[in-house]
Amino acid sequence: MSEAKTLPLGPLMLDIDGIALSVDDRRRLLDPLVGGVILFSRNYESPEQLCELTAAIHGVRNPSLIVAVDHEGGRVQRFRDGFTGIPPMRALGELWDKGGAQRAQDTAREVGFVLAAELRAHGVDLSFTPVLDVDFGNSSVIGDRALHYDPQVIGTLAVALFRGMQAAGMNAVGKHYPGHGHVRADSHHEVPVDERSIEEIRRTDLVPFRRLIAAGLGGIMPAHVIYPQVDDRPAGFSETWLKVILREQLQFNGIVFSDDLSMEGASVVGGVIERAHAALAAGCDLILICNDRGAADRLLADFDYVMPPVSLIRLARMHGRAAAASMVKLREHTRYVDALRMIAGLGQASGRLPLA
Repeated sequence: MSEAKTLPLGPLMLDIDGIALSVDDRRRLLDPLVGGVILFSRNYESPEQLCELTAAIHGVRNPSLIVAVDHEGGRVQRFRDGFTGIPPMRALGELWDKGGAQRAQDTAREVGFVLAAELRAHGVDLSFTPVLDVDFGNSSVIGDRALHYDPQVIGTLAVALFRGMQAAGMNAVGKHYPGHGHVRADSHHEVPVDERSIEEIRRTDLVPFRRLIAAGLGGIMPAHVIYPQVDDRPAGFSETWLKVILREQLQFNGIVFSDDLSMEGASVVGGVIERAHAALAAGCDLILICNDRGAADRLLADFDYVMPPVSLIRLARMHGRAAAASMVKLREHTRYVDALRMIAGLGQASGRLPLA
């Protein structure tokens, strides 16, 4: 392997095609605009292959690119064979209702530990979790990804989950700010509009975000949802939502990742260049372009942007920390073994058994 190129991180997080880096992948990842890679199920074949892939990505540049994944549990878990099957986050909310607050918090903490420890043992820096959306019973795209319908319960469980992730060497990213749970439309395919007032959103959706920010949350991902009582642009393109409410009022000092700019919910802003400019100008630190190689190449060819120092500091905090050298070593870890037993109980209690 060639020596890593010394190059500051840039504002783009891209995906790759397959289970190993291609020549085109390496070309893109060496572009100064790139700061990270997001992996999908197509990039996973086996635990050994994933370790080789993350090592290759980290070896391209110095400082190394951030390797991220959507690995929440339930239907949003990109790596399965060889990983613990994490039940949907709703199972923790059900445990709160049936087994009590303390048991649910203890279990959430161990779920966070297992989720993060397994990813870290395979070289993944970051999972875009937890979902902090309130389940109003409206959104099928959120559904059982939400921890609960009570914002205070969501906040308490999410803090416990976050503490478990921290113990395993991983930061966390709360999504989808300020809340995707009240709209029926799926922002992957439509442009959702939430007509509620800022007062109502503060009383409900923002409660979990406030709790996690106070706990030291490292990252937040805004929703591609328009809240016209606040701004006529989706939250991820809104200075009001990101600079005024999130930074000034909620005092969030971590990194803001855009949601995927290839999604339909971002289309109201224009083409990919316009979307990138708008997201960064509104207050995002790092923007995602997924599953659209043409859009990624247009950005790399025509976009001009240098990460400000404060964004570089925020991004550096998202690198993974101390991790087990391998899954063999992790399986020797008493806490990991005990946590697996607890998660198995969670799956049985909710009727959702983890994958072996």
